[in-house]
Amino acid sequence: MLDVTDLSVSYGTIRAVRGISFTVGKGELVSLLGANGAGKSSTIKCIAGALKAAGGSIALEGKDITAANPEQVIRAGLATVPETRDVFPDLTVAENLMLGAYIHRRDQAGNRQNLEKLHTLFPRLAERSGQAAGTLSGGEQQMLVIARALMARPSVLLLDEPSLGLAPAIVERIFEMIATLKQSGLTILLVEQNVNQALSVADRAYVMRLGAIVASGTADEIRSGSDLSAHYLGG
Repeated sequence: MLDVTDLSVSYGTIRAVRGISFTVGKGELVSLLGANGAGKSSTIKCIAGALKAAGGSIALEGKDITAANPEQVIRAGLATVPETRDVFPDLTVAENLMLGAYIHRRDQAGNRQNLEKLHTLFPRLAERSGQAAGTLSGGEQQMLVIARALMARPSVLLLDEPSLGLAPAIVERIFEMIATLKQSGLTILLVEQNVNQALSVADRAYVMRLGAIVASGTADEIRSGSDLSAHYLGG
């Protein structure tokens, strides 16, 4: 579904991502792991069209999206949940969700059907449908931005640090939802610093350090790797 080949990302003279390559197959959940500053979020932003690639290519279902802008990427079938957890605070939960369906705005019946599915997955959002998004808790806002991305009906979902800043009990709930999305057949690329949580739901994983991929394998292989701590902690 997603093929990243020799991808490089730069900020001026600083090379944040150094020629990495990885794949995400249909229905897979692949985790991109690494400490803060490893280049994970730069990779995600580039795939999402928010940053220009300094080299390499990105293909979604065989279609080159390397130079696509964010709207084109969404229309191609890839939606991103950013680590910043941005909601439109003065709009209601329902209004935030419908903004996610903008590219399908002419298909009102399809949007209603999709919304019903998401209310089943996120019952808390259904309960707070008329509430201003800015008054939600951090965990509820994370649910909202995930659900809003799913309103675009993506074939691939990119999740950037979904556990960031959340209490452990809320993190558990978020990852239960991610596991449910995986079971539904959705293809997911998960960027996460929480190694144990990420590997608990992942089929495969790649470990990044200083802008490069330094390890890859199944979740079990990465979990049992004796050098994971060294790669992850920079030792």
